[in-house]
Amino acid sequence: MTSIALGIAATDIHRISDALDRYGDRFVRRIFTDEEIAYCTRRRVPAVHFAGRFAAKEAGMKALGTGHTQGVLWRDVEVVRRGGPPSLRFHGGAAKRFAAIGGASSLVTITHSEDLAVAQVMLLGQ
Repeated sequence: MTSIALGIAATDIHRISDALDRYGDRFVRRIFTDEEIAYCTRRRVPAVHFAGRFAAKEAGMKALGTGHTQGVLWRDVEVVRRGGPPSLRFHGGAAKRFAAIGGASSLVTITHSEDLAVAQVMLLGQ
């Protein structure tokens, strides 16, 4: 495996908390997949986990080299956990871009403090 791209992003937790309070389900459903929503809402403080996933999605988009453009939508980048560290699953425009740059897998790390969620994404190719 070879590293082909790297992205990092930071998100203010209070900004996500405010969006949850103000827009509720409309915000959540626009940004997050059903699995991400289920994961975050099972946590004691969902806003912290939503913020971490928001940062990871943004870092993933940066690693793809597109940001939130070129047909890459928020729900096209999904943070998944299968009993180990998180990784990204790509859908739609993000999946097309991931394949175009020779992507095979991803590594994701998410951390947070009281105020800030930070995520780093490394995309790996064959």
